[in-house]
Amino acid sequence: MAKTRPDPDVYVVEPLLPQRLRRPSDLLRFLATLLVLSAVVLLALIAKQTLNGLEADVTEGTTLVPDLLSRVATFLGGAAVLIVPVAFAVERVFHRDGLRVAEGLIAAIIGMVGSFLLGQWIVAGNVEDLSQLLTGGRSIEPLNTLLTSVIAYATAVRISRRPTWRALMWTVVALYIFALFSGRQITLPGAIVTILVGMAMGYATLYGVGSPNTRPPGNAVVAALRKLSFAPVSARRIDDDHQGSRRYHMGLQDGSSLDVTVLDRDRQVAGLPYRLWRRIRLNSETRRRAIRSLRAELEREALMAYATQAAGASTPRLLGTSEIGTEAALLAYEHLDTRTLDEVPDAEIDDGVLAQIWEQVALLQIQRLAHRRLTGDGIHLDKAGRVVLTDARSGEIAAGDLLLRLDVAQLLTYLALRVGPERSVRAAAAVMGPDTLGHAMPLLQRIALTRETRSALSKEKGLLGAIREQIVALRPQSTVEEVRLERFRPRTLVTIIASTLAAYFLLSQLSQVNLANVISTANWGWSGLALVASFVSYVAAALMLRGFVPEPLPLRRTVLVQFAASFVKLVAPAAVGGVAINTRYLQKRGISPSLAVASVGASQLVMMIFHIALLLLFAYITGSNTATSFSPSRELVLALLALAVLVVMLLGVSPLRRIVTDRMRRLFSNVLPRLLDVLQSPRKMIEGCVGTLMITLAFVVCLDACVAAFGGTLDFTAVAVVYLTANAIGSAAPTPGGLGAVEASLIVGLTVAGLPKELATSAVLLYRLLTFWLPVLPGWASFTYLQRHEAL
Repeated sequence: MAKTRPDPDVYVVEPLLPQRLRRPSDLLRFLATLLVLSAVVLLALIAKQTLNGLEADVTEGTTLVPDLLSRVATFLGGAAVLIVPVAFAVERVFHRDGLRVAEGLIAAIIGMVGSFLLGQWIVAGNVEDLSQLLTGGRSIEPLNTLLTSVIAYATAVRISRRPTWRALMWTVVALYIFALFSGRQITLPGAIVTILVGMAMGYATLYGVGSPNTRPPGNAVVAALRKLSFAPVSARRIDDDHQGSRRYHMGLQDGSSLDVTVLDRDRQVAGLPYRLWRRIRLNSETRRRAIRSLRAELEREALMAYATQAAGASTPRLLGTSEIGTEAALLAYEHLDTRTLDEVPDAEIDDGVLAQIWEQVALLQIQRLAHRRLTGDGIHLDKAGRVVLTDARSGEIAAGDLLLRLDVAQLLTYLALRVGPERSVRAAAAVMGPDTLGHAMPLLQRIALTRETRSALSKEKGLLGAIREQIVALRPQSTVEEVRLERFRPRTLVTIIASTLAAYFLLSQLSQVNLANVISTANWGWSGLALVASFVSYVAAALMLRGFVPEPLPLRRTVLVQFAASFVKLVAPAAVGGVAINTRYLQKRGISPSLAVASVGASQLVMMIFHIALLLLFAYITGSNTATSFSPSRELVLALLALAVLVVMLLGVSPLRRIVTDRMRRLFSNVLPRLLDVLQSPRKMIEGCVGTLMITLAFVVCLDACVAAFGGTLDFTAVAVVYLTANAIGSAAPTPGGLGAVEASLIVGLTVAGLPKELATSAVLLYRLLTFWLPVLPGWASFTYLQRHEAL
């Protein structure tokens, strides 16, 4: 600990502040530059023709410039691009800021070396399209090393903060690029990429070596307090708050104390990626601003503190605010001797404490104030057992109904984690009323809660459901509309990305195949057999479902449900759409939700057993009879090894294993009792097993007929192995209907089995047309019909 002495009477006890800091803002700027660079390169590769035309226009424009003016611009640009950085370095050295110049020189060296190595890698032919894009087919540098180093230097010395120097720097850079264009020494994409690479190198250097610590020390905080007419006699640094802001405990001359929160400018972007993610993911009414200026942050917290005091809530009084130079600001609160609710044992949180907490929240809600952080570190108890609310910075004034309901949902959940759902709901109802809890019930969603509460809920899986049950018990007749807080779920984002990649793969495959030729050359007899086999698979799926449901199900309507599932697969992964549709269908038939899920789970479990057994059987037959024609390649062996590594990771890594086991448990929790019910009827069991077997055989026959339709010949068992393997991969893929994953797996499998790649691609496209795309229209008609007749 270091002791600094701003005044003969005051010592500030605080840790030594580091000389240099890695600022999160530099890292974010580096990542943002890389993102822009990637976008520019991708856009340039996609729009080659437009870019070539634009570059031709720019080049032609440079030739129209008078020769004398061109020579002057070339001379000035080439000289000034070196003179301006040197002049700025001299100016900084005279102002005793040589360390910043040293950082710039390091960035310039890294930029020059990095751009040279990157250029050599591109020229070596590793990325032919990119090389053509950056060089235009000429013998020039893909990235101009001098320009890269200059931009890296300007970025590292933060020349952008000096308006005059910034304007001068970009002017000479523009002149230099004009000179390079005149001499045909750079392309338009090359210039843009060079600038972005230089900026990335500069930001990477700033983050790597760190920046001088400009945070005001404790003695500056004391000096700022003296300007507010306070008389500190002691000062001590205490623990930072949950946002990482510094806090000090100040003893005053009159015997009272202050708690001082310091807002540092460099901390304003801390946690920005998480806040941006929440901003994108959540609806606008629930999200907070991703970033605010230092002044706005100070005013926001002060306004919320004054508003809570005016509402009559028990909070520490805000006694003063002040800026500390240009890099920080402070808020001085009266000191209250309290402890956080997290530090209070559960046994001490009695009904009186619960009532006080809800009374304080009620005072805020009457004045339309949303606290937004009702957790254990935002609720305190003083020595007399009175509740004190802190952490006003997260709050909102003039809050809408949704934010107020979110506060209730958050506090209900936190207190339920401490004292149980029954006591939490009872205490809230006694103060807030059952109607308030009823309106908050739809917001009892994990996404609506604070990060700490969500983390605690991971160990209490059924807590939110238990809270809802307690609220319903108070108001069983209340009906509240569902509230959707999320714009999208992460699973949806994964599906979109995977679908985009799958679409790219399919388009690349289609570009190599003449579809008209595929349709015209296909044997219509074999194609007709494949179509019949595809239809049989839906009948088989209906038989399978009927077999694992003891209650009677009409065959015709159950077949229509399977067609409807094919329509849903367009927007849901293959393993999800069918399960959801079948479960919904059973519930509409009067079967309870738990039994419906158990029946579908039983059918899926038996199908998985059949799938594995048939795969092993056909693989054994194929290996023993056609080892010469279906010998596994090195790539296939590597794929199997990779699959084995994936299985080991799923079973060996605890978080992944918990995810898999939780999902399997939810799906198959009631499966065994349901199977025992089915076993009591041998006819049902036979029907279910026959349907399960028919599904696999129908798809194998369909794929085999598609291969034969183009003149290919493969052993039936080899086709079965390929189908069973590809189907397993497609079921695990997050894309709708396994799109992309199934096609890739089938093409690779058939190619390894001995078919030419063109024939394999044609057969797979025909197979997917008959089993995935063609059933969409009858599936939509079935889905609409079943919904109209309230069967779904």
